[in-house]
Amino acid sequence: MGRLDAFDVGPKKLTVQTEFFWRPEWRIETKVYLAGSVKKVYTEDLTGTPESDLQRTIDLFHKTKIDEIVAGLRKLQQ
Repeated sequence: MGRLDAFDVGPKKLTVQTEFFWRPEWRIETKVYLAGSVKKVYTEDLTGTPESDLQRTIDLFHKTKIDEIVAGLRKLQQ
């Protein structure tokens, strides 16, 4: 269960990968790669999340991180 998106940022590839882990506790990790190197890792605890909401929670967390990155890139362009 997870998400993966990749974007071209100038000559480099920006990749955002979100994965679900169930051990030791439910959590998701979003890793941001630029040109294949990990630049940032975000972690969110999901221990209180109902199983029926997991995919929606993962999708929302992933989209939020992408939106934050895009906003930061736009700010740099101005």
